[in-house]
Amino acid sequence: MILIAGPCVIESKEQIFKIAKYLKPYSETYEFYFKASFDKANRTSLESYRGPGIDKGLEILKEVKEKFGYKLLTDVHETWQVKKAAEVVDVLQIPAFLCRQTDLLVEAAKTDKIVNIKKGQFMNPEDMKYSVLKVLKTRGCSEVNYENAKKHGVWLTERGTTFGYGNLVVDMRSLVIMRKFAPVIFDATHSVQMPGGAGGKSGGKREFVPYLSKAAAAVGVDGFFFETHYNPNEALSDGPNMITPDIMENTLKEIECINKCKKEN
Repeated sequence: MILIAGPCVIESKEQIFKIAKYLKPYSETYEFYFKASFDKANRTSLESYRGPGIDKGLEILKEVKEKFGYKLLTDVHETWQVKKAAEVVDVLQIPAFLCRQTDLLVEAAKTDKIVNIKKGQFMNPEDMKYSVLKVLKTRGCSEVNYENAKKHGVWLTERGTTFGYGNLVVDMRSLVIMRKFAPVIFDATHSVQMPGGAGGKSGGKREFVPYLSKAAAAVGVDGFFFETHYNPNEALSDGPNMITPDIMENTLKEIECINKCKKEN
């Protein structure tokens, strides 16, 4: 099972190394990728913390790889960032708001890295096949299906769908639909985000993360994405929907139970 975990954004080298140390046991159990963003370019407010920037951020992520041996995942928002990021990370993540940006998808596809495309909150899951196809065609494959996407390193990630204003819901059917086109990751923490909100900051309901995760496990996915922080209430980005490592540990135990039960039946 694929497991993507780490903080929303790089706050400091000390913060990153502290969280990376917490997550060490998972690298021995799962196909593990440490996640952190060097820049959060889509924050609600201009005043919100975005990160240390690409040069300092990639430098810190490179040190994480050297010290812990982790595979790495980070977001890219613009085409010029792709080549730089690909020199350090193993997975280039296309943010949900940019999931249809052709130039960004094609540029990421030109690398030899896995491309993880987050489904836009506004997207019909059926239409995500076209984003997958942009990457596949760039890599010399013209047929969209699960096996081709897996072979050529393309993932899709579910992170909820806009439901009115300031709320997201997860339609579990989307996991089944998108899995026809590519391996699917369930982003449990962003799925409980409440976009917008008072003071130009998004809210979240982290207490629902375990429940949605277990539902996704029952439906069937290829992996899980958990943003985690040792003190989410003090995090500089996405605190209300991030979870602590102990909650992630308990949730993963429940997911394993569901997966075992499915195999036995």
